[in-house]
Amino acid sequence: MMFDFATTSPNNRYKLLTATVVPRPIAWVVTQDAQGGINMAPFSFFNAFSSNPPVLGVSIGGPHTDKDTLANIRATGQFVVCLVPESAVHAMNITAIDLPPEVDEMAEAKLTPVPSSLVKPPRVAESPVAFECQTHQLVPLGGNTLVLGTILAAHVQDDCVLDAAKCYVDTPKLGLIGRMHGGGGYARTTDIINVPRIPLADWQARDKG
Repeated sequence: MMFDFATTSPNNRYKLLTATVVPRPIAWVVTQDAQGGINMAPFSFFNAFSSNPPVLGVSIGGPHTDKDTLANIRATGQFVVCLVPESAVHAMNITAIDLPPEVDEMAEAKLTPVPSSLVKPPRVAESPVAFECQTHQLVPLGGNTLVLGTILAAHVQDDCVLDAAKCYVDTPKLGLIGRMHGGGGYARTTDIINVPRIPLADWQARDKG
């Protein structure tokens, strides 16, 4: 069945995208306002977009808005993206509640703040991966704003680092989850199939053997 997005409502476009573009990594975004208040919210319209320069992108808005996150990023230019392990999925769900601006979501979810190295917003001790970011660009997308952040530093849980010099990470050990469809669908990222890349020479020689 073909869905013509020109005649499909924004809400139905959202449903189609979130039901099919899966699993999506989750950006647990921590920001700080000018007075030092902490805000934390999860976003699944998120991914890595560049390694040189190192850039992450988080789309904020649409059916699920978080005005505090975007306002803080506009005001300070700093944020921390933490990735969500299965062990913290219920805490993450608490931070998704539309709490009043004065409420610290991190404290509400009983999460542990850890000082960042290069930016003011803290990272989360319960997250095995955190990226300290400064704003690279804000791209208006109608009802959404795409926040592109330059990564200043990455923190990876010590026991998940296989070789620090080579930057080898034990990805399955991170235990991360991805966003699926529906109101509360998530996927584990530990169910892996291994399909090695095919060298060009091997592909070209396939019929010469």
